[in-house]
Amino acid sequence: MERPPETIWYNKEVGSNRNSIVEIKDIFTNEKSFDTPKPTQLIERILQIATDKDSIVLDSFAGSGTTAHAVLNLNKADGGNRTFILVEMMDYADTITAERVKRVIDGYGEGNKKTEGTGGDFSFYEVGEALFSDGVLNENVDEKKIRAYIWYTETRTPYRKPTNGSPAFLGCAEGTAYYFHYEKGAATTLDSAFLKDVAEKAERYVIYADLCVLPPEMMEKYHIEFRKIPRDI
Repeated sequence: MERPPETIWYNKEVGSNRNSIVEIKDIFTNEKSFDTPKPTQLIERILQIATDKDSIVLDSFAGSGTTAHAVLNLNKADGGNRTFILVEMMDYADTITAERVKRVIDGYGEGNKKTEGTGGDFSFYEVGEALFSDGVLNENVDEKKIRAYIWYTETRTPYRKPTNGSPAFLGCAEGTAYYFHYEKGAATTLDSAFLKDVAEKAERYVIYADLCVLPPEMMEKYHIEFRKIPRDI
């Protein structure tokens, strides 16, 4: 049997694995939860040393949600406004990780064992289907999400669907008009026929399509940049 990891602090200062198991049993009562949670006091001590009152704390392997618990406790204790980002890929992300955070915020336990809630809030998100697979566009993804992704990568701003323009028009930003000439399951071509639908006046044009047949002199004249849609058709 491997020896449990140790810290430079005493258990009475930062808790122990035994304390953390008792704590999570109190949170989830008789429900099955998590076998190896970290001591909340230990994470709080680390956060006291490593963060300011307005820091963002990232835990890429969130497990039972101890890091969020510690952040909420510390904010309550010192009036801080720390925020946390938890990432968890296992199937207990909703039923244990997020559920623990909810109960810590609202309070948990019964009778003499009732623990007051920390207050605060959080948002829970599930990662959707991958936009790319081996560098190729996943056409099962909703086109709205593809358009939002392209807009953000080009402009670093949130996407808002334009109220006018051709269906391919994404919008204008800092003198550049962006177009996404796309059809699911079929190749598209940037040609003179497509340019007839380009009504927006801009200093520069960035146009996504599968193929481009415009001559270089026309591309240069109208300041057009072609971006090939990364898909295998």
